[in-house]
Amino acid sequence: MKIEIKAPTLPESVPDGTIATWHKGVGETVKRDELLVDIETDKVVIEVVAPCDGTLEKITRNTGETIVSDELIGSLSDELASTSKPTQEQVEQIPSESSAESDPILSPAAKKLIQENEIDADSVAGTGKGGRITKEDVVNHLENLSTIEPDSATGSVDHLTLDSGNRVEERVPMSRLRSTVAKRLLQATQTTAMLTTFNEVNMAPIIEIRSRYREVFQATHEGVKLGFMSFFVRASVEALKRYPAVNASLDGDDMVYHGYQDVSVAIGSPRGLVTPVLRNADNMGLAQIEREIRDFGEKANDGKLSIEDMKGGTFTISNGGVYGSLLSTPILNPPQTAVLGMHKIQERPMVVEGEIKALPVMYLALSYDHQMVDGKEAVQFLVTIKELLEDPTRLLLEI
Repeated sequence: MKIEIKAPTLPESVPDGTIATWHKGVGETVKRDELLVDIETDKVVIEVVAPCDGTLEKITRNTGETIVSDELIGSLSDELASTSKPTQEQVEQIPSESSAESDPILSPAAKKLIQENEIDADSVAGTGKGGRITKEDVVNHLENLSTIEPDSATGSVDHLTLDSGNRVEERVPMSRLRSTVAKRLLQATQTTAMLTTFNEVNMAPIIEIRSRYREVFQATHEGVKLGFMSFFVRASVEALKRYPAVNASLDGDDMVYHGYQDVSVAIGSPRGLVTPVLRNADNMGLAQIEREIRDFGEKANDGKLSIEDMKGGTFTISNGGVYGSLLSTPILNPPQTAVLGMHKIQERPMVVEGEIKALPVMYLALSYDHQMVDGKEAVQFLVTIKELLEDPTRLLLEI
C-alpha cells in the first residue's frame, strides 16, 4: 500500500521550509520512526520520520527545494523491498547486478560531483549500502586530494575548482538558518538607532561563590553545574524590572512594554547562532537557569531545538567570552530593544581603597536602540548589573 510522506504543519511565523537532507534513497528499506528527511526552516531543523516499516518508493521534493506546510514530499510502500515489486523509478535508479560488477554504484549527487571535478569513479571508495558511492565519499576523496576540509557548519560542498596555480576554491550554499540570521542582523543595523555603552565588573565575588559552593551545588541539584550565566541572567532580570524600557520592543509607532522577563540566550550551534528563550526568567532560581541553558546547548548541538524554544524573548544575553572575546559590540535581536554582551574574564590592575590590586575583570557591553532607550537609562541599567554582580547579596535582598 502506498503511504504519502508529507511535510509537517509549520507555525504561522514560519511560512515555508527547505529540504535539507534526504537520509534515505528511493528503493531503500526503512523502519518505523527512522529518520527520512531534514527540513530546514528560518529557525530550526525539523525531522520527518517514517510512519511505518516499508520501502521509500518516491521522492517528489529534492534537496534544496522549498516546501510549505503539509506538502507532499514523497511516498512510502509499506511492503518490504524484498517482497515488493520494484517501481519503474527504482529500476532506473538501482543498477543491475551485471552492471554493478563492472561499474561502481553512484548516487545521483555523487555522480554529479564526480563529473564536475573530473574524478575517476573507480578511485573513490564507496561506504554506502552494497558499496554505493555517496556524495560524502566524493567529498572525502576530494579532501584527501586537496587537504581542504568541507565546512559542515555552513552546508555541504556544492563545487570545488582548481585555478592555474593549483589553489582550491570551495563554493558552498548558505544554509537557510545562516541566511535568516544574516538578514536579521542587517535589518537591525538599518532600522535601529543602535548605540553601545560599556562598563567593567570585578568578578572576584562571583568566582569566590562558585569556588565555595560548586561541589555542594552540583550534588544538591543532580549534576547541574554552577556557571556564570545564571548570575548574569538573575542580575539582568532585576535590572530589567527597574528599567522597563530596556525590556520593551518597538512595534511600528508603538512602544510595547512587557510585564515579564523572557531572556534569550545566544548559543553557537553547528548550523549557526541560535537564541532559545528562558521564559519567565524572573521566576527561576540559579539551578533552573543553569539546567535549561545546559539543555538548550545539548539540543542546539544535536539540531533538536524546536520553534517554540526560539519563539519570543524580550532581552538577549550573548557570551562571547567563552570563545576568548575581550570586547565587542553585540548587535540587537529585533524586535528587542537591547542586548547584553559578556566577555572574557582577565586579571587587570585596579585601584581598591587606594591600593593597586590584580583582580579578575570582565568588560560588559550593552547595545540598545536609542529610539526606545535614552543614554541615561542604558548607563544606569548597566551600572545596576555591575553593582549586583560585585555584591551578589543584593540579588537576594533585591536592592
